[in-house]
Amino acid sequence: MKVADLMTPAAVTDAPEDTLSDASSKMWSQQTGSLLVMEGANLIGIITERDILKAIAQGDDPKSARVHDLMTKDVVTIGPGTKLRDAAKIMFDHWFRHLPVATEEGDVVGIISLRDLLSVVAQGMEEPEALTALTGHSLVRDRRLERIEAGDLD
Repeated sequence: MKVADLMTPAAVTDAPEDTLSDASSKMWSQQTGSLLVMEGANLIGIITERDILKAIAQGDDPKSARVHDLMTKDVVTIGPGTKLRDAAKIMFDHWFRHLPVATEEGDVVGIISLRDLLSVVAQGMEEPEALTALTGHSLVRDRRLERIEAGDLD
């Protein structure tokens, strides 16, 4: 199975000048955990619910803090022809919950999330090795505990 078979083709986008309050409202209304930040047709960043929570926890005002100041600028993307196993490995290794999908020309065509991947894993729950086969690891919990112990929470 390829990413194109599972991705959400209509990616929800945001503008770099929007506030965190604007971004969180858009996330809530669209029931998504991330927004792709676009300038015209160009992907310039991604902001996630975790980015917003971190900013608020650090004292940023959501009504004045701007998306462009807090978004991830070096966005990792994958192609629509990427195997789900490869997408899952990238997401697991980099601790991503959302991964934009773009063509070789850079055109954004969708996004894939951990929730999307979980639907595939849930279908294979009768096989205990399904998660290991998809991600190369058996328990995300173990990776989370390793990160907490190492203080690698950024």
